[in-house]
Amino acid sequence: MAVLVFALDTIVISSYETDTKTANLIMSFLIAITVAILLLATSPVSGGHVNPVITFTAALTGLISLSRAAVYILAQCGGAVLGALALEAVVNSKIEQTFSLGGCTLNVVAPGPEGPVTIGLGLVQALWLEIICTFVFLFTSIWIAIDHRQAKALGRLIIFSIIGVVVGLIVFISTTVTGTKGYAGVGMNPARCLGPALVRGGHLWSGHWVFWVGPAIACVGFYLYMKVVPTKHFHHAEGYKYDVLNILKASFA
Repeated sequence: MAVLVFALDTIVISSYETDTKTANLIMSFLIAITVAILLLATSPVSGGHVNPVITFTAALTGLISLSRAAVYILAQCGGAVLGALALEAVVNSKIEQTFSLGGCTLNVVAPGPEGPVTIGLGLVQALWLEIICTFVFLFTSIWIAIDHRQAKALGRLIIFSIIGVVVGLIVFISTTVTGTKGYAGVGMNPARCLGPALVRGGHLWSGHWVFWVGPAIACVGFYLYMKVVPTKHFHHAEGYKYDVLNILKASFA
């Protein structure tokens, strides 16, 4: 997770430092490649759990226990802080201040004709973007990875490449459609947003809850959607013995 945060935040800073008109396109392309490579690297160790969204969804569906999910998420948050600290150690103070360590921002304070003004995206719009984009991310990519049949047919390289492309596309769309200065784009990874916020602080805490609540709602929504789909269309080699609803039913039986 530390490597992911360091790499992604470095990409964000480097892309906009190039002073090109297509900075968000370059950023999205590099993010897609980076995510795919890191998933390939971490899959044999943790199953590719480099995002609380992935872990929370896996816990809800029953692929892993809630206790294991909690450990994973704590480790992800710790890694995110280490990644942000590493980035802070290698960039100069001007870049750190200008780009806020590449963290997740909804708005920034900028000079205006009558004094400082806050520019960026509203909380409601940002929340909806997090919910919708995270759900699309889960629907179009994670489902492929979790479904044992598709995972076996496509192979890890293709699956993780698809996930990387989906992430890159969503980042590009979220930054292009809004076109709002001060908004860093959809997060879809609460831990990545938390790292720079803890290290840098300041306006990174403004609306930070959006980057947690939005993805959490999307995960629950995706899980409920999965419950509607007939199980014959959704397979996993080890089954779903930790399914949250099944555990609740057993507890009150």
